[in-house]
Amino acid sequence: MTRPQPRTGRLCSRVGCRHLATKTLTYIYADSTAVLGPLATFSEPHAYDLCDQHSLRMSAPVGWTVIKHEPESVASGPTNDDLMAIADAVREAGSRTVPTPTGIEIPPLEIGRRGHLRAIPN
Repeated sequence: MTRPQPRTGRLCSRVGCRHLATKTLTYIYADSTAVLGPLATFSEPHAYDLCDQHSLRMSAPVGWTVIKHEPESVASGPTNDDLMAIADAVREAGSRTVPTPTGIEIPPLEIGRRGHLRAIPN
């Protein structure tokens, strides 16, 4: 006998719909605006979680503005160029020698080294 797997996520707010919600619909009554965006992180009492089918068929009252926020298809975060720039800056900072008041440069003291990383005391 197999047990049904528990569902993760929230169900669509439409009566009788058993699909998982993928979008959240909120209303801004003062501006006569309906906003359909990505699924909120937690359930709001005045927001409606909708599945894909119901979010496509969603309509607003006559005269209202509907704003549909589509998430970017490109993952946000640092690009490869950003990561390389950070790595270069760290390498440059680690290769500097510390000037002393007498003008004699002393290389930084290494506490330990692990691969390409090293710990330097303050």
